[in-house]
Amino acid sequence: MSLVKAKKHLGQHFLTDKNIAAKIVNGLVHTDKYKQVLEVGPGMGILSDLLLERTDIETHLIDIDVESYHFLNQKYPQLGSRLINGDFLKLNLSEIFKEKYAIIGNFPYNISSQILFKILENRDNVVEMVGMFQKEVAERCASKSGTKDYGILSVLIQAYYDIEYLFSVKPGTFNPPPKVNSGVIRLSRNNVETLPCDEKLFWRTVKAGFNQRRKTLRNSLSGVIPKDKMDTHPFFDKRAEQLSVADFIELTSHLSELTK
Repeated sequence: MSLVKAKKHLGQHFLTDKNIAAKIVNGLVHTDKYKQVLEVGPGMGILSDLLLERTDIETHLIDIDVESYHFLNQKYPQLGSRLINGDFLKLNLSEIFKEKYAIIGNFPYNISSQILFKILENRDNVVEMVGMFQKEVAERCASKSGTKDYGILSVLIQAYYDIEYLFSVKPGTFNPPPKVNSGVIRLSRNNVETLPCDEKLFWRTVKAGFNQRRKTLRNSLSGVIPKDKMDTHPFFDKRAEQLSVADFIELTSHLSELTK
């Protein structure tokens, strides 16, 4: 089998360090809650080799790259329909997985946020995610209120998942090496099935607050609630980055009362 050539337009940087690969795969720790795992963007299969050795999970692979798909098809003929040539972002995950499952991958950095939002959309069934991202994206996801990295993804992810920053990875462990450092995080679904507030309004509030993060919420939320309906609640005089996830839930409940 000829090796797959990394394609810049797909953001491919193939991991070459087997020790790092093992640390990523060993990051899947909640297999008592699921049996199926989807690897996104397996490339030439450095993670897949290790995933397929595990007897506690059933591994599925998806790659948008036709060349990678054919390479993996030859390498793992036993996979059959569990190897998919397609776009993860367009995949109807509920058609493939009828039970809880996990997602793992060395993700293309150019679509990191889209991948995380896709996971959030499927949060009812994605129990765990272990993934490699650009280091600053990984840190942003794990950051806490009051820090400059704290933003939309931080709040939305932490509303539904417990997040752990596992370890950092240097560029030299990839071929070709990226121009940035990488970070591996684990998301573990928390016990909150639905937030104790209007979830659509929660998402709107978080996004509006951070889209104008230098303004106070009294100004940045004017598209969510008219200013003349805002009262003296102290959150309105704070900036979005100063509010914790619990604060945003409280604020959303308050907005629901004000807009009745």
